[in-house]
Amino acid sequence: MKIAFDNEKYLKLQSENILDRVNKFGNKLYLEFGGKLFDDYHACRVLPGFSPDAKLKMLLTIKDKIEVIITINAKDIEKNKIRGDLNINYESEV
Repeated sequence: MKIAFDNEKYLKLQSENILDRVNKFGNKLYLEFGGKLFDDYHACRVLPGFSPDAKLKMLLTIKDKIEVIITINAKDIEKNKIRGDLNINYESEV
């Protein structure tokens, strides 16, 4: 399988760009991450070479400069929505 994604480049560029945006907005910036922060096996399938925990690793490179808030839709908890790939509910995931 040909590797199409460079995790090291992703970690470097994403963390640099996030910190740049944080600085532009007075040290307060809210970002929404699409997909999963870890165990993102879908991204691995569509981007050969993507590490399933690349987003989490990227956040860990800037952990001393950021705060992370994880949110979940209350309706997903009420409905006991299940994460299909791991067969666990969203509440347990968070």
